[in-house]
Amino acid sequence: MKFSDLELKPEILKALGEMGYEDLTPIQEKTFSPILSGRDLLARAETGSGKTAACGIPLVQMINPSVNAIQALILVPTRELALQYVEEIDKISKRTDVAPFAIFGGFSMEIQKAKLRDRVHILVATPGRLIDFLSHTTSIDLSCVRTLVLDEADEMLKMGFIEDIDFILSCLIHEHQTLFFAATMPDEIDRLIRLYLKEPVRMELNKKQLAPPSLIHHFQYTGARGRLNALIEYLKRETISQAIIFCNSRHHGEKLMRELEGKFKSIGYIHGGLEQSRRTSIFERFRRKEITFMVATDIAGRGLDFSHVSHVINYDYPRGLESYTHRTGRTGRMGRSGIAMTFVTDQELRVLKSLLKMNRIDPVWHGNIPNLQAITKHNGKRDDRKYFKKLPRNVSRDESYLMGSMRSL
Repeated sequence: MKFSDLELKPEILKALGEMGYEDLTPIQEKTFSPILSGRDLLARAETGSGKTAACGIPLVQMINPSVNAIQALILVPTRELALQYVEEIDKISKRTDVAPFAIFGGFSMEIQKAKLRDRVHILVATPGRLIDFLSHTTSIDLSCVRTLVLDEADEMLKMGFIEDIDFILSCLIHEHQTLFFAATMPDEIDRLIRLYLKEPVRMELNKKQLAPPSLIHHFQYTGARGRLNALIEYLKRETISQAIIFCNSRHHGEKLMRELEGKFKSIGYIHGGLEQSRRTSIFERFRRKEITFMVATDIAGRGLDFSHVSHVINYDYPRGLESYTHRTGRTGRMGRSGIAMTFVTDQELRVLKSLLKMNRIDPVWHGNIPNLQAITKHNGKRDDRKYFKKLPRNVSRDESYLMGSMRSL
């Protein structure tokens, strides 16, 4: 289905055309009708599926610009996602009189208060900053909110926002529409669904295919001490337009940053300990392609749309299935091709086997191929020389990554 087939306002259709939007993604096709009809919604789809526009376009369509009040409230877990959300809605609504705005920590509340007093129809907020405003009863008015959106609802629960979300939702005592968007649906969300959603339309797209189909999953089995050299060799031999290199901690990120700075140009490092202005600056430089390799902690692993990223590299193996899904989802978005490269040591082989099975991933191996068939629940280490397969001698190093397809686990 094409956007031109929808009964959207001409101003919105023109803006979407300027954004290069022609065909709806599957989640957009299935959610537009229930959202526009006022139904509550619980939507799950893989990362990079177009969830932001699936929510933003109907909201802009439903806003009455003549009413100077907040009519839609969108809660997101991070400042970066709030900025991305409001930028997307701003593009969708730029030919209309709809005014979006975002509030989050790290910036002056007084400046944000002034904007809220002026004119805001769609408010994007992080839970903590919104509660800061709600604690000052004259600072913000949510009485005209007709649609509440929780985006990345699973991540907000994971980050410990459950009490904040309960408080915010309890403040909306009037009738309103509630929309939940998430890439995964942990059991903890059930209580929120029972309390706050009324006969919701449930959408679970690609439930058995968490990884975007346009994403190719590469792996390299290496020892912990050889991982740095393996990464450097990979960065030198691959054709990479831009890459995010994930580490599990600030300490590992800082150490890796020092190692790479002397060997590559255009390196950046992003983590949660940076001041907001610094984080925003680094993200914007990355979007403008002024940074080629961005070392990052998991702050860059959720929700953010870096459509130009060709590679995601897990230097440190992700802590959990969801972390892998969200990290690798920074590339291969909206049908674009992308490569996810993960370095694996002995300690991760057992969880890797589970990952490949659960996400139905067909791995592409570089170098030695570990025999995952030999891995049991109690065996995560290499037993002997038969533990991994050697590549044929007549296969060159450059060709080796093509040899590793494993179709049965």
